[in-house]
Amino acid sequence: MALTRFVAEEEATGKVKEIYDDIKRSRGLAQVPNFWKALAVNPDYLEVTWNRIKVIMRPGKLDTLTKEIIALSVSATNNCDYCIRSHMDACRALGLDEEGILEVMAVVDFFNGSNSIASGLKIEYEPPVRVE
Repeated sequence: MALTRFVAEEEATGKVKEIYDDIKRSRGLAQVPNFWKALAVNPDYLEVTWNRIKVIMRPGKLDTLTKEIIALSVSATNNCDYCIRSHMDACRALGLDEEGILEVMAVVDFFNGSNSIASGLKIEYEPPVRVE
């Protein structure tokens, strides 16, 4: 159960309603996800966050699937159940199958562990010397 109230779609007016409509239209959704409903308690913060994610997640040097894989990986590391489910759904919608999702989680698993070892041992990084 959420620890804060949401702004339901039928309660939304003004800026919040406009943003809700944009979220549904741009994401092809029938309803606004709960994350955005929670942020809508502060319409200015909702607006800034929505505008920011639209810029960050649009295709650039990285395609949208790659960005969603990164988001899924960070969400798994942070143990955010909502975020894991949201980004896993997005990855699936963009064509990543179960084998691909497991591959992503294997990378997350390995690097969380190796990062802990390197951090715990305070191993200093040295750039590799390449054989020419």
